[in-house]
This record gives sequence, structure tokens and C-alpha cells, in this order.
Amino acid sequence: MPIPDDHAKGPQANPIHQIHQAGAPAPRPAVEQIAAFADSARFEHLSSENRQLMKRNILDSLGCALAALRGRPFAQLRQQFGEFRGAGSCTLIGGGATSVDQAALYNSCLVRYVDLMDSYMSPGGLSHPSDNFGGVLAVAESVGATGKDFLLALAVAYEVASRFTATVPVMAKGFNHALQLSMSMAAASGKLMKLTPQEIAHAIAMAAVDNVSLAAVHSEPVSQWKGISPGITAMRTVYTTAMAKRGFTGPLRLFEGPNGLNRMFDQDIRIDWANPSLEIVRHTVMKKYCSLIHGQPVIEAALDLKREHDLSADEVAEVICETIQGGFDIAGGGSFGSKDHPTTKEQADYNLKYLIAVALLDNAVGPAQLDEERVNAPDTQALLTKVKVEPSQRFTQAYPDHIGCRLTIRTQSGQTHVKEQASYEGGLDQPLTWSRVVEKFNWLAEPYADTPLREALIAEVEALDTRPVSTLMSLLADVRPHATFKATLRGL
Repeated sequence: MPIPDDHAKGPQANPIHQIHQAGAPAPRPAVEQIAAFADSARFEHLSSENRQLMKRNILDSLGCALAALRGRPFAQLRQQFGEFRGAGSCTLIGGGATSVDQAALYNSCLVRYVDLMDSYMSPGGLSHPSDNFGGVLAVAESVGATGKDFLLALAVAYEVASRFTATVPVMAKGFNHALQLSMSMAAASGKLMKLTPQEIAHAIAMAAVDNVSLAAVHSEPVSQWKGISPGITAMRTVYTTAMAKRGFTGPLRLFEGPNGLNRMFDQDIRIDWANPSLEIVRHTVMKKYCSLIHGQPVIEAALDLKREHDLSADEVAEVICETIQGGFDIAGGGSFGSKDHPTTKEQADYNLKYLIAVALLDNAVGPAQLDEERVNAPDTQALLTKVKVEPSQRFTQAYPDHIGCRLTIRTQSGQTHVKEQASYEGGLDQPLTWSRVVEKFNWLAEPYADTPLREALIAEVEALDTRPVSTLMSLLADVRPHATFKATLRGL
């Protein structure tokens, strides 16, 4: 964990609002500390190893974005862009251009849509650092940034969002991780726009004070807004950061003020922003299957049992899934609502019952398994009724270092098959390598980009720190917005 051990991990014993001793200087507001961290970040702080990991995560984000182009919301967003504003100069993945803030919205939503993006885990919840990708990319293009500039700004965004996630139990307190996204996006955007440290501080304050997002966005019936919310946060943050450049000011005591974040989370939020480290990318986890991160080991276990025992879905009499408390609450029928009748893509990728059922039926959980026709098919709806999800104290205690599960399948003939997963490929102890992410990218991008274009995109990401961002954007403009090429790959 890159956050020093003396950082606050939860509510503190001392009162939040302390009276300073007479004559003692007031501590520097936290938003100014974050701004100073962003302003002082240098490319040299990003080691060669971590630079390569950032490129891995960037290619992963691009694969996720291209796989989402088939999604219904994106044609609708393009219609709205035309209605609200004229053409701009920022590239939309899949062709076309719009304003920088709308490009941030569109490209951010693409990355999130198929639920295959990276994650950062903490005891109090999680965040998705790649939620920063679409917005930071749009700003980088708008200012004519180099690939080095973009890599550094994105690394800053990863660091800000993840350090806050590591220290503050955002989701455990009922809030959503779009909150820390607003701060990380403002810090990265301000750096790319070459704002002064004080302007970046105001940008962070303005973005966060109006983006206090609720975890209720994950509750049943799960709506489209779960996946759109980070894009809206990126869009608003890019816009308000540009306002800060023009002298607009925000509430600098966002954390320490009488009604600030310290009070909201009932803790004195202390993070060492003097630490220049840019290594948080080493602690991100990645996905092989279209599902929430808690579903990765569950799906892997289901597929292993199916393949090891040559199981057909017709043989299944009952499935029992034991998982961590958070996975049960969010996706197993716990406090976030029943998972018995999913009908939409958004409900499906947040439903362990459906994900287990479709894995056993299709031997895969990719974008095709999130099509609403597949979600509502009689075979998936019938099989998911045989799946039970239960919380396990043992697996819960091991989180976030491990996301474990135990899957038990009982057959119609009376056999019992059990698989326990302590980890999964893509987790901290089995990270996806560059070559595996290249495989994932080709699988996801194949319908939208032919082989030469995919190879060019991969090569461009590999050489990103030696090239301008505009070269990458010109390639992304050539991606087809609709599935055009034959898909032959079935996942990792």
C-alpha cells in the first residue's frame, strides 16, 4: 500500500473540530495540499516499471471503450451533442468531434459501460481509477499535450482518487466514488491546463462540492445512471476546471470547514500529499469478465467447475455461492436489493445470480452476455432461480487483500462439486500482464477495428511517452462506431 502507515484509516478518537493553540498557524487546507501535489508531480517521479503499468491500464481502458460502442446510450448521446452544441475539436472514440467537456462525458462512459475497467480496493469500498481516463484524454487533446504530459496527468489522477479511497470509507458511509473522481479529475485537468497551484485548489473545491455522489446509484433496480454518473462527473469537472483558470473560486475549506468532508465522514481526513510517489497503479486490479469486481473470482470458479466436470446447465439442481459481505450486499440480494429478476444490462452485471447462470450456460461472460435479449432469455432466467448467494465472514475478513469465494454446484444426479477461490487472474497476486491485456484488447476491439488498426493502436500506446496525444486520437477517430468486422475471439 503506497499510503504511509500513519495515515488515518477510519474515524479518529480525537474530535474533528479542534481549537488551535493561540498563535499556532492553521493547517494548510487539504485542497491546497492536493493541488501542490499535482503541481509538483514530474515525469521523473513515474518509474520505468510504473510507466509500463500505466500503459497497460491505458490499453485496457481503450479495449473497454471500444467494446462499448455497440451500446444503445452512445447513439443517444451523439444526438444530444448535436442538439445542445455544435461541432468541437475533441475526438470521440469511433469518429466525430465535440467540445472538450462532452468528449470527456462520452469517452468516459464508453470506458465504464461493459464493466471491464480496473479497480482499486480498500476496506471501506473501492474506486475505478480508469474513470479518469476519458476526461483526462479529452483535456490532453484539447491543450495539445504530449504523451508524456498525458501519462503524468493520468498517474496524478490515479494517485489522488486511490489515496482518498484508501483513507476514507466512501462506500461504507453510503457515498459513491464519483466524489473522489471529481477531485482527481480536477487535479489532472488543472495540471494539463497549466493552472497555478491556487487555481488547481479552487478547481478541486468547485468540482467536489457539487459531486457528493450517493451509493444509492447501485441500488435495485440498477439504472443506466450507474455507468453514466462518472462521465457526468468528468464532464462537469472539466468545465469547472476551465472556470478556475478564469478566476472562479471555490470553497477551499472543503475538508475542514464546519460542514465539510471531515464532518461528512466523521473523521479527520489525513493524507500525506507531500509524498511524491506515483506508484498506485501497482495496486490496481483488472477484470477478465463483464461484471463487478466481486464477481471475478465467482465467475472464474463457475467456469472452472463447468470445464473440469463437463457440466451442462441442464444438470444443475442448485448453486450456492459464498462471497464477501460487500459482494452479497451489492450483487447477491443483500442490502442493495433483490437480484431475482434482472431485465437490463445494468442489472445483469451487478447480479451474481445472473452472472453464475450465464457463465454455466454460455461458457463465457463478455459483452454479448450483457445484451438484454440474453439477460431476458428463458434459460438464464430459469437457471438463476437455482442460485443462492450467501455472505461469508471468512472471506469478508480477508478483503481487500483477497476477494475470495466458495462455489458449490449440486447436480440432478446427486453429485456435489465444490470450488474455492482465494484469488483470480487480474488480482493483486495474479496481475494481468501486458501480453494478456493485448489479448483482451484484441477480443474487445475486434468488431470495431481491423487488424492493422488494432496493431497501430497497441503500438501507439507502447510508444505514448515519445509521441503527441494527437496521434493516438487520430487512430481512435478511425475506429468504427458500429460492429463492422467479424468477431472470432471469445475472451481471455
